[in-house]
Amino acid sequence: MPLTLTPANTLPADGLAGTLIGRAWIPGTVAGPSPIVLRSDGVFDLSARFATLSELLEQEAPLQALRSTPGTFVCSVEALLANTGAHADPARPHLLAPLDLQVIKAAGVTFAASMIERVIEEQAGGDAAKAEAVRATVQAVIGNNLRNITPGSDKAMALKALLIEQGMWSQYLEVGIGPDAEVFTKAPVLSAVGSGSLIGVHPESQWNNPEPEVVLAVDSRGRIHGATLGNDVNLRDFEGRSALLLSKAKDNNASCAIGPFIRLFDETFDLDAVRQCVVDLKVEGDDGFVLAGTSSMNQISRDPQDLAAQTLNANHQYPDGFLLFLGTLFAPTEDRDHAGAGFTHKAGDQVSISSPLLGSLHNQVTGSDQASPWTFGVGALMRNLAERGLLQR
Repeated sequence: MPLTLTPANTLPADGLAGTLIGRAWIPGTVAGPSPIVLRSDGVFDLSARFATLSELLEQEAPLQALRSTPGTFVCSVEALLANTGAHADPARPHLLAPLDLQVIKAAGVTFAASMIERVIEEQAGGDAAKAEAVRATVQAVIGNNLRNITPGSDKAMALKALLIEQGMWSQYLEVGIGPDAEVFTKAPVLSAVGSGSLIGVHPESQWNNPEPEVVLAVDSRGRIHGATLGNDVNLRDFEGRSALLLSKAKDNNASCAIGPFIRLFDETFDLDAVRQCVVDLKVEGDDGFVLAGTSSMNQISRDPQDLAAQTLNANHQYPDGFLLFLGTLFAPTEDRDHAGAGFTHKAGDQVSISSPLLGSLHNQVTGSDQASPWTFGVGALMRNLAERGLLQR
């Protein structure tokens, strides 16, 4: 049974003390998605000034622009959250993923522990049953204390040479300790689902997991304006068979969840706070299985600012900005069904990703072929905004 969203299970620990923005579906003569801000007296629609969330974040000073925009009252925060999810009444406002025209990018292999798990996937050929034996072999050679090695440094290059000599070099170690980060496109523009939505796992996958991550909101000039949470749903068997299957492992219907809101940088929250974020994961299955884990941003191998700079630079631009998944320390190895099988999702799993200053993102697992098809793309958004008169300024 999907979780009902409330302020208590969704908002940051300090409630509405920070600056929380997002998107909601707003009913009306012509219904459509609007940028919103949460304030102590409710949810406010910003679309009369900013047609998209991207437009707000592209302002010279988004925080000041937001504070000078009164917006239009929509409903209470409680009412918006309660009407979000599979049970949502389309005639009333409900929450969406907090992005629109931004590209959805992701940085991979940014934590030492998850980097080693990627090597294990590769060495096991995507077979979960072989993972435990491979894990012992890999850790005997590599160890698990790579987090103190600065990627691209002389020490990292010396380790690379040693691993090549021992026949243990991997493409995942290359992006983990080499000079260039792995940055890929996680999902198409507008395809992400928000908190309360179903998330999709490819029906052919037998070994998969959630990836709880901090997600940066970055504008077209590379300025980081805030952060949110994300679930980079991952198919370990597909990618383990071949890294060339990364697109199939990562980009499936409803396989990218982001939310609940973007917390803008202000007097209560900044990039240093992001660097210290602790992200908690909890998976609760209909079979009684419970999985818990933690990912601490202070253990990341590459600084968030560096990852943003490796994403947008003179060689690659994003005119409408981008959201960037920063990677995760979490790689579940607990057995779910029987010894040696490891963890994999089952339909009905309730996945909750939370961090004190960012709130909580809640989703329930289904097959990517069973989740609602993605139909509202860029063309639909442009037509909707035009019909609502929001492009005529």
